[in-house]
Amino acid sequence: MPKFAANLSMLYTEHLFIERFAAAAADGFQAVEYVSPYEETPEAIAAELKRHGLTQALFNLPAGNWAAGERGIACLPERVAEFETSVDKAIAYADALGCRKINCLAGIAPVGLEADVAEATLVKNLRYAAERLADAGISLVFEPINTRDIPGYFLTTTDQAERIMDRVGHPNLLIQYDFYHMQIMQGDLVATFERLQSKIGHVQIADNPGRHEPGTGEINHDFIFRRLDELGYDGWVGCEYKPAAGTSAGLGWLKMLQQEN
Repeated sequence: MPKFAANLSMLYTEHLFIERFAAAAADGFQAVEYVSPYEETPEAIAAELKRHGLTQALFNLPAGNWAAGERGIACLPERVAEFETSVDKAIAYADALGCRKINCLAGIAPVGLEADVAEATLVKNLRYAAERLADAGISLVFEPINTRDIPGYFLTTTDQAERIMDRVGHPNLLIQYDFYHMQIMQGDLVATFERLQSKIGHVQIADNPGRHEPGTGEINHDFIFRRLDELGYDGWVGCEYKPAAGTSAGLGWLKMLQQEN
């Protein structure tokens, strides 16, 4: 059975963020991930991880002004200096939290920004981050995201991610493969994972439509989980979904999987 990490940006939202660690541990999760730790002190989060025996699986580089709709700054030419500073901040948090993997959000390309300029900026920033994080012993991933949930997002398919990886040319850069996003953008989920497995550094799940828990939509998660095991994927699987009727109440899929294994 794969190892599952609770995404605390989407799960247990009935609790304050700092209280979600306890809720995840109470439901049997052994790891957590989330969009951003930067609204809390690293000491406060580290204390929650230690108190509840949780592993910090992943978080993102600072993604700009999230409340204002920004979803990353890595493709924005005028924000390169800010991006480089954000890498230092992420390393400081990662060291405090024992986190060895960080995701980079490419961002929304504004109207008027040429695609080749956005891609060149993203390549430059990813190369910088990959090198800096490698020196710190931290892996870097970057994530294609569907344009239904984030209109205008710059990085949307695995083919685009592969091309950018080749241009970056650094071994410390891998793809974050979210089955939900890729079901919307391209389908052929497991075959694509199999082809790209050596280039994939983290996996996330949610069903479609609705982005709810496994078993609520069209994606065959039983098959996906079985193939992840058969293919030897030993990383965390981030549960980045919106519970249809409460996080704990919607964990029947996980309990059934545990019983079967």
